[in-house]
Amino acid sequence: MGLRQFAQETPNKPAIIVAETGAVTTYAQLNERSDQFAQLFRAHGLSTGAGIAFTIENDPVFLEICCGAGRAGLYFTAISTALREAEASYIINDCAARIYICSVKYAERGQAIRRLLHGDVLCLSVGGSIPGFEPLEELLRNMPARQIDDEAKGQDLLYSSGTTGRPKGVKIELTGEPPEVLSDNAIAVMMLYRYSRETVYLSPAPLYHAAPLRFNLITIAGGGTTVIMRKFDPEFALECIEKYVCTHSQWVPTMFVRMLKLHPETRAAYDVSSMQVAIHASAPCPVPVKEQMIDWWGEVLYEFYAGSEGNGFCAIGPVDWLEHRGSVGRPLFGAVHIVNDAGEELGPNETGAIYFSGGTDFEYLNDADKTRTAYNEKGWSTLGDVGHVDEHGYLYLTDRKAYMIISGGVNVYPQETENVLIMHPVVADVAVFGVPDEDLGEQVKAVVQLRDTSQASEALAAELIGYCREHLSAIKCPKSVDFMDQLPREATGKLYKRLLKEKYWA
Repeated sequence: MGLRQFAQETPNKPAIIVAETGAVTTYAQLNERSDQFAQLFRAHGLSTGAGIAFTIENDPVFLEICCGAGRAGLYFTAISTALREAEASYIINDCAARIYICSVKYAERGQAIRRLLHGDVLCLSVGGSIPGFEPLEELLRNMPARQIDDEAKGQDLLYSSGTTGRPKGVKIELTGEPPEVLSDNAIAVMMLYRYSRETVYLSPAPLYHAAPLRFNLITIAGGGTTVIMRKFDPEFALECIEKYVCTHSQWVPTMFVRMLKLHPETRAAYDVSSMQVAIHASAPCPVPVKEQMIDWWGEVLYEFYAGSEGNGFCAIGPVDWLEHRGSVGRPLFGAVHIVNDAGEELGPNETGAIYFSGGTDFEYLNDADKTRTAYNEKGWSTLGDVGHVDEHGYLYLTDRKAYMIISGGVNVYPQETENVLIMHPVVADVAVFGVPDEDLGEQVKAVVQLRDTSQASEALAAELIGYCREHLSAIKCPKSVDFMDQLPREATGKLYKRLLKEKYWA
């Protein structure tokens, strides 16, 4: 099966719906546009293995470009719309994109990016005109809506969000297979989460992130319908589930927190009973948050642990999770190993670096040092996270190793403290990290975003520290609390903790 066959069998079925407007892209339209994009790429000299990059908001054209590149055997790099021109141009140059497509929404930034590009890069605008860019729609109109002669399966080439350093491109080798051939990983995910032609998938996150992008493409590959939200809003997300009778969705824990903090009457006003599979990942979910979501939505929450690197995949369903609360599951593919700083494998319930073996090999593009440090002498690879495996083989995440605080010689993992603070009713978001301390080396600092910023005070800071001490040992509790109107968090839910730390370590 695949997009081309679905376009023949169900040409008028919605492939993509824009949640805010209800605008529909049918399977026939998506198929035609994908062929035109593939023709456009070939017409401009892009053969199999070449690359493109784009800065586009959540819009059907985003997925049309991906499907077209996926038919032309290209690497396609979606760039975060939150990145500034220097960051975006670094990625475009690093991945050697031959074509750069920019939405008119980001016209000013796109012009600045264009001036920083190396080599001969064709710059195209979408949704309107940008000085120095050729209008994509005009070029596309001249392209035949038919299959190119040398179709091949393309691959995303995505970059990390740079939360702990400069973004890294994750390059996975092309297979040379036809576009309709799904990878073993994609087939496993479709089976695990029961994707079918009846699936209606709600996509509340930015499409440039790995999980939303891949789940949207899997939905289309299975013949379902994807409903893309232009921007996440907690109440509107509930409205979309009811309005479009959504069966599947994918979230990050911060979205759960924001929905749970809606007024109870607001939450009760929407019917979410159609939801069969609500997937979440990206960051560890506080156990009380997940418990409340299961109480509200029922046993439909499915969690996974994986990265853009594709080196392993752990998953857990709601029934298993209720028996192993806090776990991200057992390996669906790849084997998990917990390793100490000496490189020795640890036993059950011992905390160390998480490594995978038996998964997909990957490399960080143009960065042999980063690739080398991701692998150990046994050939196992890591995403840089810390955790432990219990006696039944279930993996539990502690935090990212880069975020660990060493205070008075004791290792403190901020995630545990953040999980406590986020449950305080006045807290909308929180970041915990280490700051310099003359005696201890580092002390624990919390920066809090309040639901009502006018409540910020020294008394509230003291209350939050006391709240932590009711639930955690003193070494894990913040010595001080600062308030910030908005934490620097990606729309995908990832926190730019590096930016916060730099302020205090400068």
